[in-house]
Amino acid sequence: MRSVLPVLSVVAMILGLWYAACLPMNIKGVLTEAERAGATVTPEGGKARRDMSEFALLVANGFAIPATWAQERPRLPAPHQVAIELWDTTVMKKITSKRSLVYHGWVTLSATLLGFVIGTGLGILLAIGIVHSRVMDMSVMPWAIVSQTIPIIALAPMIIVVLYSIGVQGIVPKAVISAYLSFFPVVVGMVKGLRSPDAMQLDLLRTYNASNGQGFWKLRLPASMPYLFASLKIGVAASLVGAIVGELPTGAVSGLGARLLAGSYYGQTVQIWSALFAAAILAAVLVGVLGLIETRVLKRMGMT
Repeated sequence: MRSVLPVLSVVAMILGLWYAACLPMNIKGVLTEAERAGATVTPEGGKARRDMSEFALLVANGFAIPATWAQERPRLPAPHQVAIELWDTTVMKKITSKRSLVYHGWVTLSATLLGFVIGTGLGILLAIGIVHSRVMDMSVMPWAIVSQTIPIIALAPMIIVVLYSIGVQGIVPKAVISAYLSFFPVVVGMVKGLRSPDAMQLDLLRTYNASNGQGFWKLRLPASMPYLFASLKIGVAASLVGAIVGELPTGAVSGLGARLLAGSYYGQTVQIWSALFAAAILAAVLVGVLGLIETRVLKRMGMT
């Protein structure tokens, strides 16, 4: 109970701030809709003044406060509106429906997992090369760092155009973008892990006349596991972001990115927020699965 109470307190505070933020964000929209319907929107019977601030409008039109949490197309949806949309588009829709977030989530998840596997494999291979070769350490690592300074929103259209020009379409371009975002955390974490054994441990292996391969499998690789799993958790979340970003320039009709685009085109802010929460939930599930695997692996290795 003691561990749950702080979490519930933080969630309650966030929800309270969220509901409070809806008031100034949506009040003008509420009053505009009321004016279009021919209603008077101030206690004095006048129209809402456009030069009044949101807080002044709230004070003058307190009766309109409940409506700020029930607009059809609000600037900022209320938490219960997002929750209802999530319920309707996950539980109440068939998973094969184009309006189901489960369907769109699976499309994005497929690209995420493929990109994550590619990025993780590339990152581990690069890390091994960097640790065992000073030439790679001096040449590859700086380029890996520089590559992460390029905004992915600018790089994604370039990747997609190049791949489309050579006939590579579908899930692969999104997976490439996911791999681009996920490989760097894996490289950094794995390099740190492989270099974590201290000099005394390495000297002991040399005393036993162990080869480089034996030193890698018996010492460096086991020592790198906690670092690897920590970087994998970051990498899988980055991979999901890459898959969503990869859906935006293509005008995709399926995937969480497509839901974001459709909501933006038609001003459906509730749809946008529900897709964002679906992405956050999906990321939490992926990180949680990796956490369970980490616990099992490290326990099996006797490291926990």
